[in-house]
Amino acid sequence: MTGSYANAKQLLINADCGGSNGYRVRLWKLELQKFATLTGLDITVCHLPPGTSKWNKIEHRLFSHISMNWRGCPLTSHEVIVELISATKTKTGLNVKAQLDTGLYPTKVKVSDEELATVQITPHEFHGEWNYTISPNLNIL
Repeated sequence: MTGSYANAKQLLINADCGGSNGYRVRLWKLELQKFATLTGLDITVCHLPPGTSKWNKIEHRLFSHISMNWRGCPLTSHEVIVELISATKTKTGLNVKAQLDTGLYPTKVKVSDEELATVQITPHEFHGEWNYTISPNLNIL
């Protein structure tokens, strides 16, 4: 890896329990496995318990300022939304960067039991279904 965190060995992801990155989503875990293997990082995921996304302080720190910034502005296109998000700044140094992702992504992707078995996942002692580490799998390179 290159850049500011070139010597990183681990990545921590704090995620909601639902949606496309939910704790039961096979594709989420498979794609994290691919990323872990590609980067050599151990990826620890800590899902917030269901119904508690309000506990995510990062979201509140970020989204409250974005909401204030675009208040009263008509959100007429993706480009307008991204521009308003990118224009969000605070006196304390928050400077939001955003760009429109125009990629097309497949939907309804099924992950087989065999594919899921390639995920090097270690559940943590406390709520291992929500808290786990995915390590690089050198057998799938």
